[in-house]
Amino acid sequence: MDTNTSQSSFETDGDKLALKRFFACRPSWIRMARAGDVVSLSDQTVLHAGPPIDDPASACIPILNSVAAAAVFEGWADSLDEARKMVRNGTIILRPAQDHNCVVPLASALSASMAVHVVTDPAQPDLHCYAPINGGNGPALRLGLGDPSVVEHLRWLNGPFADALASTNALPVDLIAVADQALSDGDDCHGRTIAATAALLPRLFPDEHDAATAPFRQFLADGPGFFLNLWMAGVKCMLSAGAGIDGSTFISAAGSNGVTTGIKLSSAPDRWITAAADVPVGDCPEGIDPADALGAIGDSAIVDVAGMGAMAMHLASAQIAAMGRFMPEAPDHLGQKLFTGPHPAFIKSKLRSGLLAAAVTHHDCAPAISLGVLDRHGAKGRLYGGIFTPPLSLFRQAVASV
Repeated sequence: MDTNTSQSSFETDGDKLALKRFFACRPSWIRMARAGDVVSLSDQTVLHAGPPIDDPASACIPILNSVAAAAVFEGWADSLDEARKMVRNGTIILRPAQDHNCVVPLASALSASMAVHVVTDPAQPDLHCYAPINGGNGPALRLGLGDPSVVEHLRWLNGPFADALASTNALPVDLIAVADQALSDGDDCHGRTIAATAALLPRLFPDEHDAATAPFRQFLADGPGFFLNLWMAGVKCMLSAGAGIDGSTFISAAGSNGVTTGIKLSSAPDRWITAAADVPVGDCPEGIDPADALGAIGDSAIVDVAGMGAMAMHLASAQIAAMGRFMPEAPDHLGQKLFTGPHPAFIKSKLRSGLLAAAVTHHDCAPAISLGVLDRHGAKGRLYGGIFTPPLSLFRQAVASV
């Protein structure tokens, strides 16, 4: 491992062990499952992105809408209005997805009857992480829309499409191999996953003339974000492999819920350290009121914390063109400062990875995270793309706690 000289001065023995385990993890998509069969969920519990929402009355409207859609999908409520009331009065329980080894994008939600990608490291079969199927470009749950069409889309996604994924002969899939090649082909593996999804499509549904799988092929062709959820589970698996090491400031979780943003350290894997979630900085389109933008949201921040997304924007020319001017500094320079060194499995892209909170405080600069910016009113979905830089106070508080 190529460790920066400046970083070695503050890297502890605990950090070295956490990083070793992180770099050694090789996540693989092995099967599909029903969430309730692989994740311990109490009755009427729904998982959301980011740190805990202590008071359901404080949940942002997009998460409220998505949880309500999940409740109607589960049959707990007959309407979205009824379900929203159940969330507000605490009948439906909200829990952070990452506390259950799950990850969800933006304002998405995960409930027991939904299908999940099961990701593990074959060398560590007890290490499992899960993510729901990406909703594509339709009325996807991640957009936080309060519309019945979201429920109908959930039924198709977790019915016919999930069944098709469960019956594929393409599994297992080595996720790092897909990600490494995609980074070399112009993806950043967060905001842009076009190459990665395109690589999976012929593996999952190889017969271009099969009428039965034509709708699924079209769904993937129209929704190139399919790989993101899978990769989030893969990254979560890698970060979790480095968790639970005393004295380490290795960042093992990161995410936001629209109101608060948070991280976890390896040394305290059950504790969220939080701060206010600011609105990502981006190019707000004409006709959109900037005041309608929701604060940072989603578990996909873990992708950037692991070295991709905004932190690998220099590998994705389309992302640089769209959002490069909002970066606090050039992504390759920022990554050179913050990340431990090249990831040994990313041979083609030469990705740098391995983030310590101590590195953030030492260099006095935080990682950049590329995020979709949602309408805080839950009416328009995604407004634009932006760059979120977590406050340095978050990392200083984390380091002080070790």
